Amino acid sequence: MDRLALVRLLTWLSPAFPTGGFAYSHGLEWSVGEGDVTDEAALVEWLRDMLASGALWSDVILLRHAHRGEDVDELAELGVALAPSAERRLETTAQGAAFALAARAWDAPALAAWEEPLPYPVAVGMLAAAQKVGEDDAAVGYLHAAVANLVSAAVRLIPLGQSAGLRALAALEADILAAGAASREAGLDDLGGAVWASDIASMRHETQYTRLFRT
Repeated sequence: MDRLALVRLLTWLSPAFPTGGFAYSHGLEWSVGEGDVTDEAALVEWLRDMLASGALWSDVILLRHAHRGEDVDELAELGVALAPSAERRLETTAQGAAFALAARAWDAPALAAWEEPLPYPVAVGMLAAAQKVGEDDAAVGYLHAAVANLVSAAVRLIPLGQSAGLRALAALEADILAAGAASREAGLDDLGGAVWASDIASMRHETQYTRLFRT
């Protein structure tokens, strides 16, 4: 991987990049409150499912197709339509908008001119392509950043210690790489998931009385 491309990718996917990712739990807050995710092992399994057949799987497919310069209008519409709840739609479009705004420090004319709702993974794919960051690198980097953000949320919610959070990240390394590799040949017909508990959690979270996170 080109070192300049690596530096840029690390910048865009850093927790310090102003997308507001720290404010979203992807329904995890409800799942923790209901007792579905209560410890390190349950968290790993929850995230493993998200990577294999949940929203993260669809995200990485959208990112790859955006990187390839396919019809971005269609990809954006698909990304928004895939959101199973109002909060999931907020999560992807708010982060996509924030990412596009912050990305103006780099040259990506199509992203800078975008005005319609833009899913986060589509925005990342567009910028990575414009700045010649490799598709595989962007895909794996995106998945790792998404998993790390959810682990960070779980550390605060369950709560887990930092050591447990790091063990969870280590345990999911192979799953991140596997999802990245499997998505390489995935088409738009492969979009979608079957992690119903996570989808329902995002719906229930909309009316959760006490909340730390927006989703």
